[in-house]
Amino acid sequence: MSSPCPICGKPAQAETRPFCSKRCADVDLQRWLSDRYVVPGGQDDEENPPSTDFDN
Repeated sequence: MSSPCPICGKPAQAETRPFCSKRCADVDLQRWLSDRYVVPGGQDDEENPPSTDFDN
């Protein structure tokens, strides 16, 4: 049994897993690119400090 597509709920297909189709995969990508999905982070990220390569 395959898990449901996170966009529409239909069964996922092997070639587009975890999505049921390329369309649903593209919908998910667009959501990431338009900042609808956001990975939370702290104000002071000690693991990835701000770059000092450029002068402001």
